[in-house]
Amino acid sequence: MPSLGLASIGLSGNGTGRTIDPIVRVRSQLTRRSVGGARWRTTEGGAALANDHVDVLIVGAGISGIGAAHHLLADRPGTTFTILECQEGYGGTWRTHTYPGVRSDSDLYTFGYSFKPWTGAPIATAEEILTYLGEVIEEDGLDEHIRYQHQIDTAIWSTEDRRWTLTGTRTDTGEAFTVSAGFLWMCQGYYRHTEGYTPEWDGMDDFAGEIVHPQTWPDDLDYADKRVVVIGSGATAATLIPAMAPDCAHVTMLQRSPTYFATGRNANELADQLRDLEVPDEWTHEIVRRQVLKTQALVTSMSAEHPELVKEELFKGIKAILGDDYDLSPHFTPAYRPWQQRIAFVPNGDLFEGIKSGKASVVTDTIDRFVPEGIRLASGEVLEADLIITATGFEMSVLGDITFTIDDEPLDFAQTVGYRGTMFTGVPNMAWVFGYFRASWTLRADLIADFVCRLLDHMDELGAGIVVPQLREQDADMGLLPWVDPEDFNPGYLMRALHLMPKQGTKEPWRFTQDYWAEKDEFPAADLDDGALRYR
Repeated sequence: MPSLGLASIGLSGNGTGRTIDPIVRVRSQLTRRSVGGARWRTTEGGAALANDHVDVLIVGAGISGIGAAHHLLADRPGTTFTILECQEGYGGTWRTHTYPGVRSDSDLYTFGYSFKPWTGAPIATAEEILTYLGEVIEEDGLDEHIRYQHQIDTAIWSTEDRRWTLTGTRTDTGEAFTVSAGFLWMCQGYYRHTEGYTPEWDGMDDFAGEIVHPQTWPDDLDYADKRVVVIGSGATAATLIPAMAPDCAHVTMLQRSPTYFATGRNANELADQLRDLEVPDEWTHEIVRRQVLKTQALVTSMSAEHPELVKEELFKGIKAILGDDYDLSPHFTPAYRPWQQRIAFVPNGDLFEGIKSGKASVVTDTIDRFVPEGIRLASGEVLEADLIITATGFEMSVLGDITFTIDDEPLDFAQTVGYRGTMFTGVPNMAWVFGYFRASWTLRADLIADFVCRLLDHMDELGAGIVVPQLREQDADMGLLPWVDPEDFNPGYLMRALHLMPKQGTKEPWRFTQDYWAEKDEFPAADLDDGALRYR
């Protein structure tokens, strides 16, 4: 079987897969767009001191919110906007997570912005991503638009006033604040930043050591020469274990069921070749981005149509490190097909190098209860531990846990139907950025940003102050489906919150396909006057 090129897709970034053959033709030079727009006064804390009403209010100063602001400046100069961020600084996920080794699990050619070239290794550390985001903020002057430490409590829509009014509390001063906007752009992500998901196991209070969730990692946690058990086998565990193993006495990955892993070098061969040829960074970024996306589409298709072949390719990478005699069952052979959950990339095979060295090991079993000396398994074995890390996932945060009201009526988000997976029936003047699971989050954030700017332009042309998705007469008998098909993608954090999420329809524009290759054409071509959007 020919190589699937797993190493060069977004889940790896190895670049040992397919290259563009024989000649890469760049049709037009890619140039950075200049940005303009009003500049606002700031306080020492960076809080914008413009009017309390703005045209657009962006919630969240992570990768989605910063990207949204860039698009507003580039595509709608003169639009007034501000960004509300509950944390002390920008970065979202990359500020929240501070555990050892924290890094991206998507390549930065697609996780990075279309408008700003990525010039580092495909898989990046949190610090590198924060630096990249900081450069966008500085280049665009966005610091003047961001209000940090603003925790939003309520979002109230008034049709009479044609505006959203948001209330909340400044976490640095305790002061209440109110701000209003004509359009609300929710860029806060999809999980709760203040806490991760930790199941309740019997005996947790009996454990003599410390229990830590990676999302709330203590700055002063000392794990040197300690016996560590990491519960979980996703990307977080795969990152933590090789980062901690050199300093621990031993670290054990305890999993209830296995995860698929892809291994490869943290490099992209094509990018290196183009740089060696002194191709401009903008061109290199776009060419490699397209290569990665093309290979991602191939692997996603192969995972559905020929899952056994994809499994074989994934297992080859593990055996290349652990040896052909290593029994992959039960630790690395999931019951589901590849891509029903994310495939965790292990750059340079560091997780498996840790196992090979003897500093790390894997146990596949279920937990009976915690005991003073560690964890007793269903098999009766006791895993002794000084420190237990629960890498057990996220808690979903629907619309940032903000209480929404539409004309004095509480919003039941689960009763709405998504319009192109970003706006919702009965909810005026609001877009929510919900990215891709299998492809990089930012790809969809960029598509939505272009769409929102086009929609705002269209509203200006119509002289409309309100836009709200509504099912049309021809949609009356349309079937409704869950927000995400559990047969297609079913991680625990999503399944636990699926009942809180909107529905999707069975036809356009009410489907939420999670398909970048379809949406990259559908969003720009979306008919804004097909009756699914009502203007006033």
